[in-house]
Amino acid sequence: MAQDSGNTNLEEKETIQGARPGDRFVRLLRYPGFRRIGIGRLVPQDSVGQPSTFLGRTVALLKHFLIGKPIPTSQESHERLTKFKGLAVFGSDNISSSAYASEEIMRVLALAGALALTMPITLAIIVVLAVVVISYQQTIRSYPTGGGSYIVASANLGVFPGLVAAAALLTDYVLTVAVSIAAGVAALTSIFPALFELRVAVGVACILLLCLGNLRGIRESGTIFAGPTYVYLFSILGLLAYGLWLYATGNLPQYTAPPEWLSLAGSEPLSLLVLLRAFSSGSVALTGVEAVSNGVPAFKPPEARNAQTVLLCMGAFFGVIFLGMSFLVGQLGILPDPSEQETVVSQLTRTLVGEGSPYHYLVQLSTALILVLAANTAFSDFPRLSSILARDRFLLRQFQFRGDRLDFSTDIVLLSVLGSVLLVVFEGSVTNLIPLYTVGVFLAFTLSQSGMVRHWYQKRVDDNSWKWRAAINGFGAAATGAVMIVVAIAKFALGAWVVMLLIPALVAILWSIHRHYERVESAMVAKTPVVPEFIHPRVIVPIANLGVPARQAIAFARAIAVDNRVTAVHVSDDPVALLRLQHAWEEWQPGIQLVVIESPYRMLSEPLLAYVEAVRETHPNDTITVVLPELVPSRWWEHLLHNQTALRIKATLLFKPGIVVVNVPYHLARSVSVKR
Repeated sequence: MAQDSGNTNLEEKETIQGARPGDRFVRLLRYPGFRRIGIGRLVPQDSVGQPSTFLGRTVALLKHFLIGKPIPTSQESHERLTKFKGLAVFGSDNISSSAYASEEIMRVLALAGALALTMPITLAIIVVLAVVVISYQQTIRSYPTGGGSYIVASANLGVFPGLVAAAALLTDYVLTVAVSIAAGVAALTSIFPALFELRVAVGVACILLLCLGNLRGIRESGTIFAGPTYVYLFSILGLLAYGLWLYATGNLPQYTAPPEWLSLAGSEPLSLLVLLRAFSSGSVALTGVEAVSNGVPAFKPPEARNAQTVLLCMGAFFGVIFLGMSFLVGQLGILPDPSEQETVVSQLTRTLVGEGSPYHYLVQLSTALILVLAANTAFSDFPRLSSILARDRFLLRQFQFRGDRLDFSTDIVLLSVLGSVLLVVFEGSVTNLIPLYTVGVFLAFTLSQSGMVRHWYQKRVDDNSWKWRAAINGFGAAATGAVMIVVAIAKFALGAWVVMLLIPALVAILWSIHRHYERVESAMVAKTPVVPEFIHPRVIVPIANLGVPARQAIAFARAIAVDNRVTAVHVSDDPVALLRLQHAWEEWQPGIQLVVIESPYRMLSEPLLAYVEAVRETHPNDTITVVLPELVPSRWWEHLLHNQTALRIKATLLFKPGIVVVNVPYHLARSVSVKR
């Protein structure tokens, strides 16, 4: 081996003696399965890591079929999103909210006989939406690296406000999955009533499909999900245009209300609390606005400008659909179905174009698809946010790493599990899930916009442009903060209290994880020397007999020990077996000491561990190294028959500072002949 003069890059060479004296050749060493890309730098070939067994190859083929072949890091730039796909990936959550926002407002107002207030509340929510969109335009411009509310709040307001924003967003993303899937299944059961009893199972199946789609990578998931998003926009905008044309020409058809509402309408007096509940129920439509700012790095360059364009298009599409939907259902007098078997969108569609018509099915199927795919926004942003939190050591480090397809696969699987659990617990009901949904959203909005106000103040410039920018974000913070308070009051008893308790608990968990990582880092004091010259190994080899694994371990111990400081240790509870071992030891004469520990109470690991501890105390300046011979069976179930004592010893020594444990495996062949 040779080193370069800088002593930083190792260049592995081999000197070969020629056929004649004095002939020598130097060649670079080549390693099978690797290719050299520079001095001391190797890259594994694609064949490295491929399974060799039939079962392993079968699993690999199934994995490639479901989520695709691994993508190299060099192809990361090609996995980014265009504006066309970005709207489908990050905008489907917000756009799809238009399918149930009007219905949730009406469901509250109808009980008080005040459906005429649907349109004013819709207009108020659209004003808030416009403020939030304009505010987040500035967030994207100032923080193009993504992270959204968490990054903005952490950078400008401090660690704990950032963690509150992160906890609110994480909660929101899980609820987005459950609410979107439940709403999509509700749209599906409106035209296929037989599926109503199976809505929970259908919802969980949809989450599984979304999980597989996102495990294929963000670009491919965008390709898969772009079609349904634009089909929904085409069909629903066409429906609204047709309805407005019928209204303008005075040809709106008649609508017959569900008979159940005849006894329910007006059963509750109109009050300020009812108005607040209606407003907070409709405010769920603003969910997903922050998704674009969280995922700016996922866009193709120029990332910030493309993200801003997508945010504007998303807000515009949602506003038009929400406004048109509330207007037409108000003109027709449509009422929400109390049993949740048919949505308001379905009632509007069949009233305008006829029940069971092809366009009725087109609208409902596209609505169901985009509502299901709205959960994809959470699948895009939850992994990105959790990876940032893991990078900042507020979540487990596993969430920071990407999978074969350049996606955060651990995060995606976790979100799928949490969303499925929530869907099962609330029995797939949109109405039951909505009260939990909005508090965290507006809390994150408020913290983000408040952070932007401080950001502009700290970055103030001479032209005073920072003042009007800060004013925009300040107004956004005030508006979203007011909505958050309204939602918390109106929905507290209906389930918002769960989220209000969950967010502080989640913040405590994130902070505890961070403190743990800090303690680990500060406590990393080496129990063994970190300079090679100061390491003096004293090796202990526990043996049960002198079989091949034991002899192999002793040979390895003698190779690594200095001055042959190796001791073989045998714990004896059988005098006959001890005599056989001593006789075999005398015949072999390995040149090291054999220590026999008598165990009158037939304990094995306890006396050995006590001996190791005694040696450590006797030789405090030595590095005690325990070399364990370990037999490795060829079949998984055979592990149950071997190495139980070795496992106990390793598990105990793991918590003993200053002790090094080395395993010397002896691999059994799959087929061994036995002499009879």
